[in-house]
Amino acid sequence: MKKETIAVHGSHLKDETAGAIAAPVFLTTTFERALDGTYPKGHMYSRNSNPNRTALEKGLAALEGASRGFAFGSGLAAVNAVFQCLQSGDHILMPEVGYYASYKLAEEILGPWGLEVTQVDMTDLAAVEKAVQKNTKLIWAETPANPMLSITDIKGLSEIAKKHGLKLGVDNTLGTPVLQNPISLGADIVMHATTKYIGGHSDIMGGAVLLKEDDEWAKRIERVQILMGATPNPLDCYLLARGLKTLPLRMREHSANALELAKRLEKHPKVELVHYPGLESHPQHALAKKQMPQGFSGMIALQVKTGETETREMAGKLQIFQQATSLGGVESLVEHRKSIEGPQSTTPGNLLRFSIGLEHVDDLWADLNQALNSI
Repeated sequence: MKKETIAVHGSHLKDETAGAIAAPVFLTTTFERALDGTYPKGHMYSRNSNPNRTALEKGLAALEGASRGFAFGSGLAAVNAVFQCLQSGDHILMPEVGYYASYKLAEEILGPWGLEVTQVDMTDLAAVEKAVQKNTKLIWAETPANPMLSITDIKGLSEIAKKHGLKLGVDNTLGTPVLQNPISLGADIVMHATTKYIGGHSDIMGGAVLLKEDDEWAKRIERVQILMGATPNPLDCYLLARGLKTLPLRMREHSANALELAKRLEKHPKVELVHYPGLESHPQHALAKKQMPQGFSGMIALQVKTGETETREMAGKLQIFQQATSLGGVESLVEHRKSIEGPQSTTPGNLLRFSIGLEHVDDLWADLNQALNSI
């Protein structure tokens, strides 16, 4: 089946009670046992499993082309579950530029437990292979990468991982399973912050891990999910499954709006540089076209011809774009990443990250144009 059909039906939960087309929400913490002590409906306790979570996990796995899927209460909880599959003394490779909190999790929380981390330019395959050590167990990539929107060659990384007997994990939050499928390109593990595009309405926290094989890593992640308890509640699972149904339509519009705005911004005299993989000027545009044939997502990073203070002031002059941390919702957002990430951030001070929503593209352009002309 095509993506649109899988999105609508992959997470379907059949209602055996009333035959409702829309799935019911199972707001229960526990489930009835039979006289012999078994659980005839397959569920015991909602931390272990819940019909809504099971439906969501199956839908995500189907859309991503994975064998197993696991839902979590946040994107970071999903990342943590993958990292918890490692042991003290193990080493992972992480991108130099990527989601800041993933690296801080590895460094601040798991580092003292013995996890070793090396950051490397994931766009340079030779540098990645050179950074592999005897105790390396995982290559953790992110593409498109937050916030600079660089593109990593997933197939190239998979060849390095296979050569050295490593697992390759890919944060596919910005790509979404509609636009990019890392498993088909050789990845073993895919992570999504379902808070973002999959939820799509800025009202749900969630994360997911999808695995190519139902192997020992899958068993380990399942145990981490159950024993650490960072699972999403049934209502959030229901809403995320509902979000899956419209994901292909929304991603087409997010991508179309972003591409049009990126082209217009590139011609603006107040703009220094536009980071968007759909532009021919992007250094990895050809790779992006190959890995993301259905669109380039809805994120734009913009560097303006001014200093950090004036850049932040420009963000405050936007009227449709709201200043907020997150992305992937129907509304357009803007964020000055360097001030969010802190003094250690390598993000340029004149960079603004835009999450392009589903408003009319001409209204968004008018807003951007007036703010740029004010600086």
